[in-house]
Amino acid sequence: MPRRKKVSDKEIFEKYILSKPWTKFYDEGTPTEIEIPEVPLHQFLDDAYKEAADHTALIFLGRRVSYGELHQYSERFGRALVERFGFEKGDKLAIYLPNCPQFVIAYYGAIKVGGIVTPMNPLYTAREVAYQLGNSGARILVALDLFKDNVEKALEEVDVDAVIYTGVDDFLPGFKAFLYRAFKKKVKVVADNRKFFKFMELIGRYPADAPRADIDPVEDLVALMYTGGTTGLPKGAMLTHYNLVSNVYQIDSWLFRGRKKKDVFAGLLPWYHIYGQTAVLHSAIKSMSTIVVFPRFELKEVLEAIQKYHINVFHGVPTLYSLMISYDDIKKYDLSSIEACISGAAPLPRAVAENFEKLTGGKLREGYGLTETSPVTHVNPIFGKYKIGSIGLPVPNTLAAVADIDEDRFLPPNETGEIVVSGPQVMKGYYKMDEENRLVFFEKYGYRWFRTGDIGYYDEEGYFYVVDRKKDLIKYKGYSVYPREIEEVLYKHEAVQDAAVIGVPDEKVGEIVKAFVVLKPGYKGRVSEEDLKQFLKEHLAEYKVPKEIEFRESLPKSTVGKILRRVLKEEEIVKKQGQ
Repeated sequence: MPRRKKVSDKEIFEKYILSKPWTKFYDEGTPTEIEIPEVPLHQFLDDAYKEAADHTALIFLGRRVSYGELHQYSERFGRALVERFGFEKGDKLAIYLPNCPQFVIAYYGAIKVGGIVTPMNPLYTAREVAYQLGNSGARILVALDLFKDNVEKALEEVDVDAVIYTGVDDFLPGFKAFLYRAFKKKVKVVADNRKFFKFMELIGRYPADAPRADIDPVEDLVALMYTGGTTGLPKGAMLTHYNLVSNVYQIDSWLFRGRKKKDVFAGLLPWYHIYGQTAVLHSAIKSMSTIVVFPRFELKEVLEAIQKYHINVFHGVPTLYSLMISYDDIKKYDLSSIEACISGAAPLPRAVAENFEKLTGGKLREGYGLTETSPVTHVNPIFGKYKIGSIGLPVPNTLAAVADIDEDRFLPPNETGEIVVSGPQVMKGYYKMDEENRLVFFEKYGYRWFRTGDIGYYDEEGYFYVVDRKKDLIKYKGYSVYPREIEEVLYKHEAVQDAAVIGVPDEKVGEIVKAFVVLKPGYKGRVSEEDLKQFLKEHLAEYKVPKEIEFRESLPKSTVGKILRRVLKEEEIVKKQGQ
């Protein structure tokens, strides 16, 4: 039998990566390469103001905000930063807000004058707020008035030049604003013109002509986005204007390619997170679309809004789509306006994708990305060849490959390793973390590659697959067990709504496989642990079947709906230590 010729690393690079075989499967009309202008991110809002000043930019709890208003408010805010606080190019503005018009105004106002924004999770505790303020070196903090207690505690540990408070009622229509103010009487914010200010009062004092900074889009930072923290303190990903502009253009090339003033986006993904920020906020502004803004998630409100405002672009996460299809009254709502949906942040189970498409008639496609990549690097074709279970194809202007986990060596199709990417959307690096940067970047064949931390492979057609996170790999008796594979099988069972699999440390076997399951309404008490184990045995090798399955009412999730295996593992470790 002839011996298979060993393919060199250089040959793999040239044949399977540099040649971009995946472009053959792009949707018709999708360019293989796009021209990305070197412009500052705020150019999107400037253009929208010039071309669509009267068009509705945001619908916030019934209040409509036009692109003209958005532009004017952001100009006033930028002028206030410079005139009142001496804000300069490179200074950092922290944003501690849910999705609301003030988030957009503060964000765009700051970057117009050369500032760098660092958004924070609205669920952060005072300790977490203090860490991000201190690590980023933020000079100014814009915060929701309801977060006043957390802000005051954080300021005991770290200082800022000023805090600008705002309330949801600042942009609520008349009677809703009255009711909201009655509800929040306990929260009193005093503006002293030295350190504490009220958002609307402040911007009302300044003209709408923010002095523009001289921006080098390729080199100058626009956002410092904090990520990670599962194995240590959160890391600040340094994203440039060009990083975010590039990714918006890449997303646009995949969806509607230059269509303007036609679309209505669901502004449900949180904007403090890069997924919601790029795929919804900046993308919608570039296309001069309308965003229906949700400051919090209430499923009934989301469904009503889809029907009322004819939302057609819906970016979400698997747990959100799963909740929608499992909702008892889902058939009462007309969801036929939905055209295109992208699922990210976690694996999209096959059953969820298929049922959602049957329900709405829209296209739901899995994509992939990271905070460090602005975030999108891969998406399945919207209308063309879609491989369920795949994260899709690298987007235009992006090279992707699979490298050996321990060496800077590329692997051929169908070999499992670490997914690596190179493209204009990849961050400059982690803020103040030279050693971490050394570990995640490598140079090869004239390109700068970023190690994603995800284990996966690609097939001969260039479709990529994520097997699991490198840090979530379970080692059981020497076997490598991937949680995602087991979760996928669990989701195939008609009774399973949510599932998570972890490895529990064990002295004898390394790690024991354990699953956590949330059953759909109507199945509680009817499906047992043994029932699920038997189902799994029909689809998995014996060593992959969990030794224990625990039923829960809910699973811990991040604010973007990603199930937090880390929290479950920490709970199990604490439990074992107490035995």
